[in-house]
Order: sequence, then structure tokens, then C-alpha cells
Amino acid sequence: PPRYRDLIELQRDLPQHNLSLPYPEGETGRYVKFTSQINMLGWNNVFNELLMLTYLAYKSQRGYVFQDYVWKQDYYPWDESKAWEVPSRTPLPALISGPTAGGPWEVGDSAPRAIHQKWWDVVCPKDKIKVIWTHEVKKKHDIHWVKTAKQIFSVWNKILLEEEAQCVEVIAPQRDVEDFGQVFDLWLWGSDRILDIWEEFMDSAVSRLLGTSAVVQRCVDRNLELFRTPQTYKHDPFSRVFAVHVRRGDYIQACTGLATWNSTFYSWNLLPNLPDRFTPPPGGEWGKNTPENTKEYFKHCLPEKDAIIKKINDARNEWEKEGEHFLNVLYILTNDKSEWMDDFTHQLKSGHGWKIITSNNLVFGNSQEKDVGMAVDMDLARRAAMFMGNGWSSFTSNILHRRLVDGKIPISNRFF
Repeated sequence: PPRYRDLIELQRDLPQHNLSLPYPEGETGRYVKFTSQINMLGWNNVFNELLMLTYLAYKSQRGYVFQDYVWKQDYYPWDESKAWEVPSRTPLPALISGPTAGGPWEVGDSAPRAIHQKWWDVVCPKDKIKVIWTHEVKKKHDIHWVKTAKQIFSVWNKILLEEEAQCVEVIAPQRDVEDFGQVFDLWLWGSDRILDIWEEFMDSAVSRLLGTSAVVQRCVDRNLELFRTPQTYKHDPFSRVFAVHVRRGDYIQACTGLATWNSTFYSWNLLPNLPDRFTPPPGGEWGKNTPENTKEYFKHCLPEKDAIIKKINDARNEWEKEGEHFLNVLYILTNDKSEWMDDFTHQLKSGHGWKIITSNNLVFGNSQEKDVGMAVDMDLARRAAMFMGNGWSSFTSNILHRRLVDGKIPISNRFF
């Protein structure tokens, strides 16, 4: 695994890590650290919360305290015996760039920049820290189950603005007190209550300035030739690429659980202007569903091979009805290296005229690039002319966020 000595040094030497800077930074600045933020889960369950917390800190006129990404060890791309530490960590600037990872705001914006967690220990000694517990705020303001994202955001924004302490640490209780103690928790991200904040969040500086990290960009550049065709040799190689998220692996268990709990699509995948919407069929209840309904969930969550191929080709045909739209390169984002995937790609190539690339074809130049492979996949899907994903997936939702901020039209984003 990579040591990231270069990135750790760059992170340590960020210009905002300077006690002598004038307010609202430096020794007299205002900061908020969300110790409550989720960790030791998949990157995309973590990522969407980091962005929203950065936006909350920004609107609250406080510097966000960014932290290393702490892996769920099952997902770490290295054998645990080789890890430098357990749980394993990756510096946030290896995965993304922009204000969430300590990057600058726009020229003329006086908002304080995000600081790294190690600088928090310097600028915010314990006697300056005010602790706020998430479960107490949720109970006091009744924002746990039914309030929308905007209503929840407004409560926290007011608290953080009005709090006089320079340094605020937001902490979640133990799981025996509350299962999901985050400010913006799983129950919010997994429901349409998240949607009323979409427009302002999409237009925010947090979303607009979110960028590709230097490590990810190097890997994308290294693999560009995979995506070129004679027609795109002198043009954008992604203009004819259709990126499709075909997740297998652990999804039988995941899809069964989604059906059991009558789950809707996840987060931004629920936006009403997108095609291929899914409404949970009637007849199920919380924690229980009918065999017919479960079968319907699997059609969208873990579709059969022939159904996937038909959906891909139908989506291409609909896209190409528009002038100057043409797709002939299929990029399959997958964690599957089985015979199933070999047969699937063979059928698409031989019977349907696609040039096929999969995540397994990517070349990583060094251990850093391998470490952030999921972020490389996401950036390639962001650039593609068209994208199809899994509506229950946070991976799909975060790709969709970047695509819509980039100006990709709704019809270029599809679901199974």
C-alpha cells in the first residue's frame, strides 16, 4: 500500500495551517469538526456526507475540518497483512480535490478554508472546544425521522452560526444510544426527504469546485488510449462512451435487504426529472415483502444478463435519436472478474457491436493509483457521454451528482 508521504506533506503545509492568519482563519478563526461523520464504510457512503458537511460549515461561516478516509477493511484493495495500519487510511486529497479537501474557495470569497484534522489539534486546544451531541440536537428539534434535508440543515446552520465558541466538535453517541448518529444520516440519504436541498447544493461552491484529485487524474490520463476510437482520435474520447455500473459480488444479499425494507432509490438517484424512476410496488410493509415484489426489486437491482444487454441497447437507441449522438464504446464499471462477466462482455462485443472496456482493463501506474481505483472509475463515468447505474447505489448517486453539476442532461443518466 502507498505511504502517501508526498500528499501528507502537502496536506500539512496547506497555507491555511498558519496561526497568524487574520480572522476568520488562523488562531482567532471559527471551525467545526464533525467527529460524528461516518467512517469505516464504503467510500461513497462517506463521500456524500463529507460534501454536505462542508456545505453546512461554509454556510455557518466556519472552517470545515477534513479527515482521512478510514476504510472498511473488507473493501481495502490490499491484503490486511500488508497494511501499514488497521484500520487503513487514505488522505482525502488522494481521492478528491476542492474545498472539502482543503482547496481554495473562489476569488473574492472570504469563507474560511477547510483544515486537516491534525491542524485542528493545534488551532483548537481542548479548552476552546464546545462539544455538541447529534442525538441531543435531533431530539430537541425533532429532526430525526420526518424533517426534510433543508429543515435539518437549517437547524444545524442556526446552531453553528449562533454558537460563540471558536471551535465546535459535533459528536455522535454510541450505537446503543442511536444507530445512525450522523448529522445527515442514512435514513435521510435513503429517502426523498433529501431532495429539497438539491438545487442549492448543486449550485453551491462546494459542488462547483469539487474536482478530480491529481492522483486520479494521472490514472485517467494513463488510460485514455483505451477509450479512443478512430472517430474520436482528435476529439474528446469520452464523447462516444457509455459507462455502465454492473455491480455483482455481494448484491444478492443487498438486493434482498432492499426488497425486505421496501427501499426507494438512494439520494440523488431519486431526482424527479431523471428517467427510469422506481416506485416500490404495493403490498409490502416495513421489514416484509411479497415474493412478487422481491422479484420486481431484483429486475432493477440485480437484473439478469439478457435484461442488462437489452436495457443497454435500448438506452443507446434512445440516445442516438438525438442529432449527433453516437455511442460505440461501452465502459463497464464492475467488481466482477468471474466467468459471468467474461460471457457478458463477449455477448456485447460479438453480438451488439460494442467496443468493450471494463474496470479490470485499467492500468495503474503505482500503488497510489490502485489505492483510489474506485475514484478513478467514478471519474471515467463522470466524463462519459452516457451513464447507467444502480438506483440503490451511493456510487451511482455520487457519479450522478458530478455529472449534473457538469451540465450533463437528465436523459444521459439512466437506471436499470
